[in-house]
Amino acid sequence: MRYWLLKSEPASFSFADLTAAPEQLTSWEGVRNYQARNFLRHSLRLGDQAFFYHSGTANPAIAGIVEVVREGYPDGSAFDPASPYYDPGASPDQPRWYQVDVRAVRGLDRPITLAELKAHGDALADFALLRRGNRLSVMPVTDAQWKLILGLERGREG
Repeated sequence: MRYWLLKSEPASFSFADLTAAPEQLTSWEGVRNYQARNFLRHSLRLGDQAFFYHSGTANPAIAGIVEVVREGYPDGSAFDPASPYYDPGASPDQPRWYQVDVRAVRGLDRPITLAELKAHGDALADFALLRRGNRLSVMPVTDAQWKLILGLERGREG
């Protein structure tokens, strides 16, 4: 199993929205960055887990954990002119954008804020989320980073 971090603005779609969805399942659609798309298309695998991260808020934070339940497939929102994610250059025959399906595993006992993650900068020095200028909505998380962050949830490191 591999680990990931998936970003969403809670005003658009929050972890609470996911837990309220039928079967606590959603398509992770609308990603319009090629590097993030490549992760969705080639790297996220059935059973992989990801932190669900609330971005674009006053206090960005990891809110929960999700599991990949369907591997990468073409993002149909790119073909829909009524969708905010429409891409006139994409087609079903030549998809440009991909999505995965995820299901909620659990909410965290408490949110792990960006500020708290930054406070552990030495231990999380290679964590993609903390790299200056990194705005990817899909990013890998190492086993060690995953364990450390879950340790923070419980009030300890690692």
